[in-house]
Amino acid sequence: MNAPAPESLVLAAQKGAVLRLTLNRPASRNALSTAMMAALAGALDDAAADSSVRAVILAANGPAFCAGHDLKEMTALRQERDKGRAAYAALFRQCSALMQQIVALPKPVIAEVQGIATAAGCQLVASCDLAVAANEARFATPGVNIGLFCSTPMVALSRNVPAKAAMEMLLTGEMIDAETAARIGLINRAVPAAALAAETMKLAEQIAAKPRATVRTGKETFYRQLEMPLAEAYDYAARVMTENMLDSEAEEGICAFLEKREPHWPTGPWDALRTSRSSLLDRKERAFRRSLCGVFKPRDRASERRVERFPGPPERLIAAPSGCPVRRPRPAPAACDGGGGGGGGGLTCKNWQHRGP
Repeated sequence: MNAPAPESLVLAAQKGAVLRLTLNRPASRNALSTAMMAALAGALDDAAADSSVRAVILAANGPAFCAGHDLKEMTALRQERDKGRAAYAALFRQCSALMQQIVALPKPVIAEVQGIATAAGCQLVASCDLAVAANEARFATPGVNIGLFCSTPMVALSRNVPAKAAMEMLLTGEMIDAETAARIGLINRAVPAAALAAETMKLAEQIAAKPRATVRTGKETFYRQLEMPLAEAYDYAARVMTENMLDSEAEEGICAFLEKREPHWPTGPWDALRTSRSSLLDRKERAFRRSLCGVFKPRDRASERRVERFPGPPERLIAAPSGCPVRRPRPAPAACDGGGGGGGGGLTCKNWQHRGP
């Protein structure tokens, strides 16, 4: 008989726009072997490429979230002629690349911690953008107790918690509980174990409902500005906000706020086209929309649109089931008074905007 196929080291399941990745090596306390790290890296690559995924949950099967590196695998490497030097260097490079992949992923990653997270497992939690833990979860960087200081876990830990809290964890190797982890900023919150999955999913769905490009921009900007001097960080953030302001998501969101309605975020294939306001693809998108609807002419790059005058009262453009706008009479907003509605040149207002396709 054929041997049964081995279980996947990382399980993937998607609910709506949220992808749940589960470490699936419970007998080894989900230790980060080279194979486990490769499987997780592949799953994250898939998540980055999948436009239907807007947020990722990283969970684990078994009593432990992740016990760090696989010490049995590492010990076996000592049999190499160089006593494992090259293999250890490759192992730590692989782990460091995985942690940076999480940070660089254009979608938020939320750790769902049900048990202990130690050494590189604690590093994994610290590398995620957000973390929710069960009250019973415990965290530690215990390498000092076995003569192997948690140097690479220190990188993520020291960027998430105050210096003295990080040093205490690193120098003592002692476990901290979920309440302490929340207090020092290693996790966002601790919840009852029975509510852990639901609370994590609730947070993920809340983020997944936000405008896609805005979240992507925000995450990237957050991590980049952290490494900059104060003045440089402000200059960089101001440039990002300028480009963000010209994006269609900001245009829609601000108009919706001013009009006291829910925003209708761009979705579907248009997301792939919206790289920046000045990009060739974005210009093609806007030209295609105008060719479909035939009612807009670009006025300038500052989110204004010129609406051709039609007989009768001013008209409000709304989305039709077909995707193209239809016209429905509606008084012009007060903010448009004096904007040219009574003249022969058409009505101009930032609150009058395209709703489709």
